[in-house]
Amino acid sequence: MPAFCSNCSPLTDKRELPHAQSFAATPERPKSKVTRQGNSQARLPQIDKFLSQDFIQPYVAKLSRPVVTNAVRAVFAELRAGKGAISLEPAKVNDAVCARLDKLMRVRQQRVINATGTIIHTNLGRSPIHPDLWEAAKQTNTHYCNLELALAEGKRGQRKGLLPTLLQSLTGGEDALVVNNNACSVYLLLLALAQGKEVIVSRGEQIQIGGGFRIPDILAMSGAKLVEVGTTNITTCDDYLDAITDNTAMVLMVHQSNFAIRGFTQSVDIKALRERLPEGVVLAVDQGSGVSDEDFCPQEKSIVRYLKQGADLVCFSGDKILGGPQAGIVCGRGDLIRKLETNPMMRAFRPGRIILSLLEELLIAKLNRQVSGQGVSQRMLAQLSGAQRRAESLQREFPHQLEAIAMDAVVGGGTLPDTDYPGFGVVVKGNPKVLSRTLRNCPISVIGVVSKERFMLNLSSVSDDDFELLRAQLAPILDGEQPTQDSQ
Repeated sequence: MPAFCSNCSPLTDKRELPHAQSFAATPERPKSKVTRQGNSQARLPQIDKFLSQDFIQPYVAKLSRPVVTNAVRAVFAELRAGKGAISLEPAKVNDAVCARLDKLMRVRQQRVINATGTIIHTNLGRSPIHPDLWEAAKQTNTHYCNLELALAEGKRGQRKGLLPTLLQSLTGGEDALVVNNNACSVYLLLLALAQGKEVIVSRGEQIQIGGGFRIPDILAMSGAKLVEVGTTNITTCDDYLDAITDNTAMVLMVHQSNFAIRGFTQSVDIKALRERLPEGVVLAVDQGSGVSDEDFCPQEKSIVRYLKQGADLVCFSGDKILGGPQAGIVCGRGDLIRKLETNPMMRAFRPGRIILSLLEELLIAKLNRQVSGQGVSQRMLAQLSGAQRRAESLQREFPHQLEAIAMDAVVGGGTLPDTDYPGFGVVVKGNPKVLSRTLRNCPISVIGVVSKERFMLNLSSVSDDDFELLRAQLAPILDGEQPTQDSQ
């Protein structure tokens, strides 16, 4: 959790939430002794004595003593060098140290409230793990487990567990493997099946995903040669077939994850292409989103459909529509999966037991049609009607500070780029930049949206339990206890 700040009232688990301003305003923060030698030089307290003060201990618990010690030393060094305008008054010294420690607290991985309207938000961790799945995987991860032990034979085994069997039931593929993320999936299949050979990709599918990673760059790193066919908006079956040579290893079709092409367009039917491709050319599909059920996402072609239509391999993410931990999954032909498994880079890409056990629990729940097996997008979209009710309840509570309005929600995470869902939220009156900063600095940070010079909280991506925390943190701000306008 982030540190306490003057922008929010304490919530649950107060002992975990230190903050410079809240300590400075209370008598619990002791004054460090600062003595003077002569008239010009001040002496700061010894580091060990300073670290023994009560207000430092919550930081030690959350950051570790060595990190806190280094931060205190850095602040003291700056004070001795005369940097900045900080005086050596005890309270000012304490505030300077706490300000430095608060910055470190905000860097920590921590829970936030997603009020952006983007349900699978890449910057906010994509899909939250359902609590039931986390609890189900707890024993495997807090004790020894059979990660690479075949219990029946008592010999060393492979770290696949039940996953290939579960994925076969979910997708219809002959076999499957799991790696750290979907970029690894694409890289591994190119490296293992097409190194030194040609890979045909439509011009309209040479996408760039988050962080600047581009499909052509991944091909180049794998040692495969990119052969571009078609145009941005139209690629035909003949475009692929005309580009095939004796050195062609693969046709790679890539899901247009974070954009959509509309209007005069044409793409290739997988089944028709597979029927006309030479037998030795692998047809691979980067499906990306992990849609296995087209009843939920009719706009997206599912993994099941791609495999039924003749794709040899389909790769996708574990933490998007599927709703699990970050992972890359490859399903399809057993002989090709075995080539991926035996590639030396597989050891670098293999996940650990946390990912594997969570993914097992997710797939079991999904196959059993339990709520915990639904991805967060499916659960949140099913509750969109509640967003209006929550927005209107906030407006009734704070009629002068909030306005409930309709807001669209999106799935996000590079999925369903052309689909908006009707949602609801509130516009918060005040300086949007100040409000955004104030709510980010709450004990549990609230992430909203600044748009058209307004600060908005889109409640379409706020779960029921998060909504109560949001309300509790919003109340003191809207009651005037904290600033909503820029004081400068």
